[in-house]
Amino acid sequence: MTSPAKFKKDKEIIAEYDTQVKEIRAQLTEQMKCLDQQCELRVQLLQDLQDFFRKKAEIEMDYSRNLEKLAERFLAKTRSTKDQQFKKDQNVLSPVNCWNLLLNQVKRESRDHTTLSDIYLNNIIPRFVQVSEDSGRLFKKSKEVGQQLQDDLMKVLNELYSVMKTYHMYNADSISAQSKLKEAEKQEEKQIGKSVKQEDRQTPRSPDSSSNIRIEEKHVRRSSVKKIEKMKEKRQAKYTENKLKAIKARNEYLLALEATNASVFKYYIHDLSDLIDQCCDLGYHASLNRALRTFLSAELNLEQSKHEGLDAIENAVENLDATSDKQRLMEMYNNVFCPPMKFEFQPHMGDMASQLCAQQPVQSELVQRCQQLQSRLSTLKIENEEVKKTMEATLQTIQDIVTVEDFDVSDCFQYSNSMESVKSTVSETFMSKPSIAKRRANQQETEQFYFTKMKEYLEGRNLITKLQAKHDLLQKTLGESQRTDCNLARRSSTVRKQDSSQAIPLVVESCIRFISRHGLQHEGIFRVSGSQVEVNDIKNAFERGEDPLAGDQNDHDMDSIAGVLKLYFRGLEHPLFPKDIFHDLIACVTMDNLQDRALHIRKVLLVLPKTTLIIMRYLFAFLNHLSQFSEENMMDPYNLATCFGPSLMSVPEGHDQVSCQAHVNELIKTIIIQHENIFPNPRELEGPVYSRGRSTEDYCDSPHGETTSVEDSTQDVTTEHHTSDDECEPIEAIAKFDYVGRTARELSFKKGASLLLYQRASDDWWEGRHNGIDGLIPHQYIVVQDTLIS
Repeated sequence: MTSPAKFKKDKEIIAEYDTQVKEIRAQLTEQMKCLDQQCELRVQLLQDLQDFFRKKAEIEMDYSRNLEKLAERFLAKTRSTKDQQFKKDQNVLSPVNCWNLLLNQVKRESRDHTTLSDIYLNNIIPRFVQVSEDSGRLFKKSKEVGQQLQDDLMKVLNELYSVMKTYHMYNADSISAQSKLKEAEKQEEKQIGKSVKQEDRQTPRSPDSSSNIRIEEKHVRRSSVKKIEKMKEKRQAKYTENKLKAIKARNEYLLALEATNASVFKYYIHDLSDLIDQCCDLGYHASLNRALRTFLSAELNLEQSKHEGLDAIENAVENLDATSDKQRLMEMYNNVFCPPMKFEFQPHMGDMASQLCAQQPVQSELVQRCQQLQSRLSTLKIENEEVKKTMEATLQTIQDIVTVEDFDVSDCFQYSNSMESVKSTVSETFMSKPSIAKRRANQQETEQFYFTKMKEYLEGRNLITKLQAKHDLLQKTLGESQRTDCNLARRSSTVRKQDSSQAIPLVVESCIRFISRHGLQHEGIFRVSGSQVEVNDIKNAFERGEDPLAGDQNDHDMDSIAGVLKLYFRGLEHPLFPKDIFHDLIACVTMDNLQDRALHIRKVLLVLPKTTLIIMRYLFAFLNHLSQFSEENMMDPYNLATCFGPSLMSVPEGHDQVSCQAHVNELIKTIIIQHENIFPNPRELEGPVYSRGRSTEDYCDSPHGETTSVEDSTQDVTTEHHTSDDECEPIEAIAKFDYVGRTARELSFKKGASLLLYQRASDDWWEGRHNGIDGLIPHQYIVVQDTLIS
């Protein structure tokens, strides 16, 4: 290889290296530009986020103010109602409850969106500002670190360039020295070859002359060879030296090359990644995560608050009940909906008769008229029943129309990737205008037919009622329906005036007796509303001094009887539990031990009048008995307390009605469970006591079904005892167990006591005497000595 070729080759290698280094330097420059752009993008992104949330905060605040104005507009309208009592009464109706909850939800959303706006302005936006400041500051420091890394890398590349040039220079010198050495060796070989040829040519000459010539030539040749040998030795030493330098330079170059490649690899693979992760991105994503999670937390809590309000509205919507609202309305305005007093016969002056005259000559006419009424009533009832069936079928059609489940609009919120508008989605639903118009036309036509039939049915029922009343009166007068006469006679015989000295009010005693006989297992007793019309009828009968529940007939609605009992206690001028002991009773609820709680309640109640204590004892013994059938009637002590709490104890004004009512219900529940430990027993407090099962009053019914009072029953028993003494002899019995009488009519005795039995009062009771006192004796507590008694 000639020297120019080698020089050209070296230039190409250096140029290639320079090109590669320039590319790396350009990459490093672009890397810093890229990081600069990334920083600028982050700053711009954070600025956009700040602007976005600042604008969203304004929108949320405007929305909150609009919601508040909306709520206040209708709340002010409600507050402006003149009749505040009317407004208060209306709040118990389920539609009004839905309306109030809806307004409360609007106010709640207004407060929530105000809070959301405040969180945006004072929490989230400052977080983005901090992230922006931190990112800018950290990027500057990261850029310094990156520039230092690039400078170090360029230094390594420059070192490699220097080592490579040194290697190439020494290697070129080594090659040059090698060429010169080879040239010297060729000269030496050439010189030795010439010497041999000359000796061969000079061999024939004379010995004397030739020897001289040979000596001279040898001297010349030796001198020339020595020169060549010296030159060769020098060149050999130079070559050896340059060769060693070239080898060392190559080693250094290879080592530097390996180190440079390792440094370049480390920079591109590790340093750049670490620079971005641990410097440029230091805390950026975590801080952004916290800021956005603050947004998510605010929005999710907003949704949760909204869902809580919507759940309350949904519950109110589920409780929309026309029957209950009608019942509440009639209870609220009982005086308005209560039937008026019956019209009394107003006789003409001097006319003393107040009944139909069924004597001849009008008797036959009345009989004929009664028969005609009977015939016409049969026809009218059949016709009206058909009208009723048509009306009910039409009503069902209307209900099907108004209860169709067309309220699910979830499809309207299922957005696809296309830009389909909500309006176009809604237009295809059940609520489209053609569909609404058609449905409303059908509904109005059906309603018109329904009201026509309703009017026809009511007119028919009114006519039947009038004719039936005339027919019944004629039948009663003519004596054609003995059953009706007996029932009327029995009902009239049950009329008794409320004795002012009776410990238990007639309405309380009669309702409890009726429920004990027929309703202990009635599901939802005291919780399900009865018929307001029947409640009013029964209530008015009691107010007139009658007992409409006397006898064993079970022809009354059980829920209506329960409603009368609750209504009585609710209507008391002064609650059964006076307000002056309210705080003392509520304080007892805080005691954890049930026995201690009962003891303190007893102490508080003992200050009340005897009559009040007797009524309480009687009522709570009944409620305790009723709660033992909770598996059938679904009314445990807590449920009963919830029903009776507001009626028995009112919360004083100025107290939190909700929390206080919960304490009241807990108090009533405790008294129901612990009534035996709270109220005095009959020995401590004389008066009527509620008896479980068939009460002792049940065993002293008159032959005509009249139920006498406790005192009257005792007198009747005594009278019957004396009259029976003349007819049959008493029977002796021995007491098997101790027994303590629960009422004044029941006898108390010890085990082994001798008793006299007059006669059986019922399957479970005897009429008898002990220690000269007459009364009732339980059959299960005695052994009858005379086996002839059947």
